[in-house]
Amino acid sequence: MRSILPLLFTSTAAIALPAHAQMAAADAPQANEPSEIVVIGRGETRQVQELSNEDLTILAAGTSPLKAIEKLPSVNFQSADPFGNYEWSTRVTIRGFNQNQLGFTLDGIPLGDMTYGNNNGLHVSRAISSENIGVTRVSQGAGSIGTQSTNNLGGTLEFLSLDPADALGFDANLTYGSENTMRSFTRLGLGRKDGARLLLSGQYHTTDKWKGDGEQKTMMVNAKGVLPLGDAALDTYLSYSDRAEQDYQDLSLEMINRLGYNWDNFGPANYAKAILVADIAANRRDTGTAPLNAAAGTVYPAPITSADDAYYDASGLRKDTIAALGLTAPIGSAITAKIKGYYHENDGQGTWGTPYVNSPTGVPMSVRTTEYDLKRKGVFGSVTRQIKDHDVTVGLWYENNKFNQARRFYAYASRTAPGRDHRKFMTDPFFTQWEFNFTTDTLQYFVQDKISFGDAIINLGWKGFRVENKSDPVIAGGRAAGKIETRDWFQPHVGAAYKLSANTEIFGGFTQVTRAFTSSTTSGPFSTTQAGFDAIKGTLKPEQSDTYELGARYNDSQFNGTVGLYYVNFRNRLLGISTGAGIVGNPAVLQNVGDVRAIGFEAAGDLRLGGGLSLFASYSYNDTTYRNDVVNAVGTVLAATKGKTVVDTPKHLIRGELAYDSERLFGRVGVNYMSERFFTYTNDKSVPGRALVDATLGYRVDAGLSQPIELQLNATNLFDKKYVSTIGSNGFGNSGDNMTLLAGAPQQIFFSVKVGF
Repeated sequence: MRSILPLLFTSTAAIALPAHAQMAAADAPQANEPSEIVVIGRGETRQVQELSNEDLTILAAGTSPLKAIEKLPSVNFQSADPFGNYEWSTRVTIRGFNQNQLGFTLDGIPLGDMTYGNNNGLHVSRAISSENIGVTRVSQGAGSIGTQSTNNLGGTLEFLSLDPADALGFDANLTYGSENTMRSFTRLGLGRKDGARLLLSGQYHTTDKWKGDGEQKTMMVNAKGVLPLGDAALDTYLSYSDRAEQDYQDLSLEMINRLGYNWDNFGPANYAKAILVADIAANRRDTGTAPLNAAAGTVYPAPITSADDAYYDASGLRKDTIAALGLTAPIGSAITAKIKGYYHENDGQGTWGTPYVNSPTGVPMSVRTTEYDLKRKGVFGSVTRQIKDHDVTVGLWYENNKFNQARRFYAYASRTAPGRDHRKFMTDPFFTQWEFNFTTDTLQYFVQDKISFGDAIINLGWKGFRVENKSDPVIAGGRAAGKIETRDWFQPHVGAAYKLSANTEIFGGFTQVTRAFTSSTTSGPFSTTQAGFDAIKGTLKPEQSDTYELGARYNDSQFNGTVGLYYVNFRNRLLGISTGAGIVGNPAVLQNVGDVRAIGFEAAGDLRLGGGLSLFASYSYNDTTYRNDVVNAVGTVLAATKGKTVVDTPKHLIRGELAYDSERLFGRVGVNYMSERFFTYTNDKSVPGRALVDATLGYRVDAGLSQPIELQLNATNLFDKKYVSTIGSNGFGNSGDNMTLLAGAPQQIFFSVKVGF
């Protein structure tokens, strides 16, 4: 298959060149001109860009919208799989703020911080099929004050689903590719103009891991309905997702040098070897478990030198159900009211074949799980009143989140057969280490006035919230119980945009945001011991950020672009001081460790060259540094971080895309570069910069249907570069090499057939 790659690359680039030569002199866009690759927020008082559904569909089928936005300025996205869906590895940071400090919503429904620990929401790839996402809106600053989020210190991602069409329609996509990837997606649309409309879709996606033994599988159903009620409209959304992902092994730089990028967990095919290594580790007292087989000896089989070089197996299992019902209605001629209620239920397990606990069946390993049972229900709404040049909006959001989290251990059946499948939920534990019930109540409001003065737009407003967190132990297991609250009723937002001409505008603003504490035994204030929690609950401060932005935009029929500068003061940074290796799960000690300063420059532009050819490029420079050393209660320096670059924050991000789209032929070549990234707080360890190339080549066949049949070939990591994708998979350390890296997927090829009518 790899022999076709040079042809794919050269063909994708070459189809554009004759068209460019022929159309360079054209003054007006032609009928086959593509829409803007990136829509840059005209009239917005902050940095905003949008990607359309078309920008997702040209990528490999099933690609996460998070991977799609990596080309936008200041967005740093990483994943160990080619689609950007493997949750243990997916990370998105914006302007130096990590994923847990960003806000995410789907049609306004809060997705929480999309943490792997799943304590306050869910990942977008489990909330909606990528084919059903209509718009992805990225605000690199703190985002709109109306966003249902209490953690958007450094940016907001809003996903908007496609609306059902007002006619009968059907779409079907089939994909096959590298690592036995098979994906099917079907969508049925029913409706009539000015009447009820319904969208119903099903998705099945399965792929073998690109290294090691295992697979990753997702099944999902989405439904959306719209019912006009005179001048008002009801909308409803329902989604069910079932995902099972076997994990890749976390690596260190030393492991990569010794074992290579393709090193992985043993997997079911190598159960006997996993048993042998666990026996040797016990005999050596490396794992602290009772030896069960002295005959195994004390010498690891080469090239293994540690029980942590490879584990038997690991996985992430998630089942999610979302339901929402909303109403939009005018009240008179100048007032619009919106309200939406939602419910989200999640059942999840993160599994790990640990050699640190023996099974009671005589096996020198057991299955350790972190288990999640989440039930969220909430409602949000707003009322907008137009008063001359003012659009005044008042909004409110309430959510009740009941979350049960537990750490359990399950026995393997015997030394010759595991009797457990890590792709299925575990049952019948032999030990529960801890179990907690968490309750989180969130109340947030906002007030905003959008004022229009001729060529000027001014936004004035603020939001405020109170978040109450409560932890009740079922089995304490040495972890913390109690109550803690985050309260900040006034978080101001001020911005302005001014049109210098019909095509040019400048914008600027200031935003202040507070991040609420989270309820979890594996992160946040409850992730420590009871004594640790009692010591910090009265003095711990929530994280806060002040963001200043200034920029300009230009838009005409051939070019739209933006440049911007920003300054961010991030205060009261919270850091969990680890008391052991991340994989072991020892309690952390959470404390405020000082401030962070970020200064940066952003630029992006989309140029239509004529004849269906377009060019997009973006560049970001980010200088984000810690302003304080990490010290303990008596002033001893634990980590000399003052002046050091924030972890996982490359200084330079450069992206470029050349795209072509005619009536029949279409294609795209994209280049993604990021510079060096540090994965220790003292900056003594890092991974080098890398440049990746993806490509698409497609052809539309007229088969007499209402839409042509599309044949699409996608290549990710086109030139098969070996690189580190995710850093910080197990958190970040003060210094030294740690198992917290994941290798990026090699070259992958996918072929899709898309039919619609």
